[in-house]
Order: sequence, then C-alpha cells, then structure tokens
Amino acid sequence: MAVDNNLPAEEASTTSTIIAGVSITWYLFLWSISLLGWRVARTRYSSKPRSPLTSASPSDVPGVSILRPLKGLDCNMFENLESTCLQQYPKFEILFCVAEETDQALTVVEELLQKYPEIDAKVIVGEETVGPNPKVNNLMRAYKGAKYDILWVLDSNVLVDPGTLARAVDALQTPPRPGKRPIGLVHHVPFAHVRERSFGSRVEGAFLNTNHAKMYIALNVLAFDSCVTGKSSMYRRSDIERVNADLKAKPLPPLDEPARAVGSRKGYGMAAFGKFMAEDNMIGMAIWHELGLRHDLSCDIAENAIGRMTFMDYVWRRVRWIRVRKKMVLAATVLEPFTESVIAGLLAAWAVRYFVGLPMWLFLLTHFSIWFIMDLDVQTALAGQPIPRSEQWQFFLAWWTRELCALPIWAVAIVGSTVIWRGRTYKVLANGEAMKVDGETRKGRRDNYEPLSQGP
Repeated sequence: MAVDNNLPAEEASTTSTIIAGVSITWYLFLWSISLLGWRVARTRYSSKPRSPLTSASPSDVPGVSILRPLKGLDCNMFENLESTCLQQYPKFEILFCVAEETDQALTVVEELLQKYPEIDAKVIVGEETVGPNPKVNNLMRAYKGAKYDILWVLDSNVLVDPGTLARAVDALQTPPRPGKRPIGLVHHVPFAHVRERSFGSRVEGAFLNTNHAKMYIALNVLAFDSCVTGKSSMYRRSDIERVNADLKAKPLPPLDEPARAVGSRKGYGMAAFGKFMAEDNMIGMAIWHELGLRHDLSCDIAENAIGRMTFMDYVWRRVRWIRVRKKMVLAATVLEPFTESVIAGLLAAWAVRYFVGLPMWLFLLTHFSIWFIMDLDVQTALAGQPIPRSEQWQFFLAWWTRELCALPIWAVAIVGSTVIWRGRTYKVLANGEAMKVDGETRKGRRDNYEPLSQGP
C-alpha cells in the first residue's frame, strides 16, 4: 500500500491557512471596533450643547442628590469638589460622605461650604459596614438620607464641566425609541488629567485617554452588555431598591404597589453591592440584566485628576483591576491580550506575510503608526485640544511603554487573586466579590466582613 508522504505537510499548510485567516478576520474586526470608538469620540465630544434644563424653574425639573464619597486628600481635591457646586442646574443637593470625623478631607469640604453658603450641601460622617467595599460602606448613609430619587455618584478625584449634570439628566429622561429599552444609568468616559508629571502618571494617562477610551466608547455604542466604570454614574434610587445583584430578571412591580421605604427590603438596594470589589460595574450589570434598562454615555467626560504615580503604582493598579475582571468576565479577560496592538499586530503581520509575502516589519511599521495616530486623535477629541508640543515626546514614550507592557502586566495579573486596595489586602472571589484577608475581628480571627453598623 502506498504511503502519502505529503499528508503531514498538507495538514500543516491547512492549519496555517486557517490560523492566518482567523488572524486577519480578528484584526479587521478589532479595527472596526477601534474606528467606531474613534469616530464617536470625534463627533460626540467635539461640542457640548447647552441643556434647556439649565434655565428651567426648580419646580419643572427633577431634583438630583450628588453623592461624593471622600477619604483622605486627593490630587486637585478642592477644584474637583467645587465643580459640583458650580453645576448649572436649578435643583440639586450635595452630600459629602466621610467615614470618620478625623478624615483630612473634611478641612477641604469646610472651606468649600464657606465659599458657597448658598449651595444645598451637607457632610455625612460615619459609615454602615455592609461588606468589604469601603466606598459602598461610606455611601450608605447618604444613599438612605438623600433628598431626591436621582443619584449622581462622583468619585472624589473627578472634576466635571458645569453643564454635566443637566445633560446627564436629559439623557436619563430620554424617552425610549420604538424597540429600545428605557435608560436606567448615565455615565461618563473617564479622562485622565495628569496633574503631576511623573512617569507612572503619564503612562496611566496614555492608557485611559486612548485605547481604554475608544474601546469604552465603542462597547457602549454597540451595547452588547453593561460596560460601566463608576467614576461618574447617575441612576435612580428607586431602581437600585429593586435589584439584589443576582443578575436575574425581576418582574415589574404592580402599578398600585406602594413605594417601599429605602432599605426596607433585605438583600436589595445599595447594600447588596457592598460585597463586590467593583461595585460600579455590578450596579450597571444589575440595572441592565435585572431591570432590563440600558445605559447611555453623555457628551461629557469625567476628568480624573491623576497625582504622582510611580511606574509600579501604575502596574499594580492595572493588575488589581484585571484580577477583578477575571472573576467577573473570564472569557473577555482571557481574550484581552488579543485586543492590544502588539499581539493583534504581530498575528496580522504574520498572516499577511503568509498570504501575500509582505515583510512583517513593513506591516508592523504601518500598523503601529496608524494605531498611534488614531489614539492621539482620541486623546485630542476628548481633551478638546491637542497635546502641547512640549509634551508630545513624553506622551509618545508613555504610549509605547503602555503598549509594550500590556501583555506582561496581564500575565502577572491572570495567575493571582489577591489585590491591595486602599492599603488593605483582599482576595477576589467569584463574580468579583471581595474578602478582606488582612483584617481581624474582635475575636482575633480573620473574617470576610465586618459587622453591619447599627447607626442610622
């Protein structure tokens, strides 16, 4: 019987052809997503229309409670908090939340309240411990005591434009188009404002303002699923009171059902998210999956003031959130390296050489040049101005560092489950839940959660 000695070579050729074809297909798909994010960044953020709500009567607009959780002194803190006092909206209150009376943030808040005595604002001191997430614990009393149903939660290191609140309320109240679900959450693209020109800060800015921004925008435009970074999020407390973070669809309440008191339904409301490390993303997913409400990005950014960061600060920050995402969306996290310019470019360069013989170096030179130009343009669109000529070289170096380090950082993150967050060590559990591993209970043993505060 004759033996076909060419069979192994034919099988190898077929396998190479399939891999090359998949690589090209994936590369084109990735570029289509990137171009979508770039195009929307160029169009949506190029102008900010004035909302009619800015000049409306207080009786004609819904009130908004602005919740700002604080801990310690953040970079640019006075200006960040002041930006909420300057909102061009006729009816809002500001609740500054601190866990302890000795918190240094209180000195900044007191100075702010003296400067703007006409603003409806107050400080809420004390936390309710409903889980290991310190931000949720800090927010609980303000969440329960807020005057209005619409809540706008803003991190302490975020600065916003004076028209942001009005435009966000416009988006939240947008009537649904035929076949579309109503809006349940409005959020904003995080944009790094590098205040301290350290190398780690520049790398963080090069990440947030380019690849992260364009993918964040594109995924929210496509709206396959919830994708929320909670630097700035607006939603209704009445909706949060209907979810419990199990991500299972909830039936609509009967029209004649009386409204429940805030926090009266055990296991529901803000307290349900205290066990998660990324409570912002889980709130978005709960609103999306449990209530069937979609999200919207307004045309504003959440300007994130970045202080002095070393390069290792940047590395461990990225490691922390990759480990959280790994427990929440494993498939997307495993796929993440293939969405980066280096791996996607190398695979496509090999595939093009395989099919048409084009040198890999020539393809990669073109690939990285166009990728960088697009990222630079996204940065410019969101900032509203180009990078100063004196800082362009530093941006270029930071961008390349970010791109080349993405895979090694991912590799470190993917093999671990512990993270350091606000000086404490946590283990990330299934679905993004967190267990504090460096704290001790009063009995001297480690525990997952601290007891729920009994205070009001």
